[in-house]
Amino acid sequence: MKKIFFLILMTIVVSVIVFAVVITRDGKLVTPKGQGIVTLKVGQFEAFPLPDYAAKHITGDYKSYLVEVEPGIKVHVLEVGSGYPVFLQHGNPTSGFLYRKVAAELPTDRLRLIMPTLVGFGFSSKIPASRHTLENHMRWINSVLVQLKLTELVYVGQDWGGPIGMGALTLSPDLLKGAVLLNTGFNAPTEKIDISRAHAAVKTPIVGELILEVFGSIFKHLNEFQGDSGSIPDDVIDLYERPVLESGNGKAPLATMRMVTDGPDHPSTPAMRTIEQYVQGLNIPAEIVWGMNDPILGRLLPKMKENFPKAPVTETKGGHFLQEQVPTQIAAAVLRVLDQIPTPKQ
Repeated sequence: MKKIFFLILMTIVVSVIVFAVVITRDGKLVTPKGQGIVTLKVGQFEAFPLPDYAAKHITGDYKSYLVEVEPGIKVHVLEVGSGYPVFLQHGNPTSGFLYRKVAAELPTDRLRLIMPTLVGFGFSSKIPASRHTLENHMRWINSVLVQLKLTELVYVGQDWGGPIGMGALTLSPDLLKGAVLLNTGFNAPTEKIDISRAHAAVKTPIVGELILEVFGSIFKHLNEFQGDSGSIPDDVIDLYERPVLESGNGKAPLATMRMVTDGPDHPSTPAMRTIEQYVQGLNIPAEIVWGMNDPILGRLLPKMKENFPKAPVTETKGGHFLQEQVPTQIAAAVLRVLDQIPTPKQ
């Protein structure tokens, strides 16, 4: 009897170990393959035809293409319009499509709207979890800006699109001429603190995988972060979720949550210090548009005001993904910032 009990116990232990190994696997590189060529003034890029479930959310004048930022790693870019460049960067767990409503409110005969999707999300390459670092994402998005040969731009950023987008600009510091800051943060931590209880929970190995990859999906909870629980319908959730899950590597949402700093010793903190220093040295036209019903970053508005003390602030009823709720207010801020920029070079 003892022998049988021991065998059962060992079977359970081995099964648990195998399960833990499987769910904490690093994931593999998945590289998207385009079809055809998109020709821009600065060169040619790999075209990426959108599946119907994604294409229906944008108009036919959009360009969809891939920019290879290192071998096997490609960033999917949505672009519409011509004129002064506006660089719009999303965060976790969405994609460049997050700005589609904002783009619809802007004059595309005056503006070139560039919406990259972070590596790991949307139709960009998927990578092993261990490659999700703030420095890597900064470098990859900067490579997109460099390959597009931009000489100046207005930047719009939210969530991780804040530190990553602004971090990319620290590598090409003369590009930035104006900014619209949405719900995000640019400051390095000076003490140990978690940004939310969810972030505190998922940073624990195995626990995070169980919460976000085994028993749940962050995509199914997007409306919980909104001021309006119906602002992200099922087909939009599908727009963000499907390319990630269908790739076979859904590591990005958890990996980027773990990228969020929880103290001075966190691996992302040195890069955050660089970003903070860059931001505090800026002297550019800027506006802040904030979703006051954001349960994660809503309380960081005072810190953003400290970073941009002269920036007008628009407080909205939006939540974390305020682009889905208040695109008109965001677009209006972009236009006001643009009106303060001298005659563009390009």
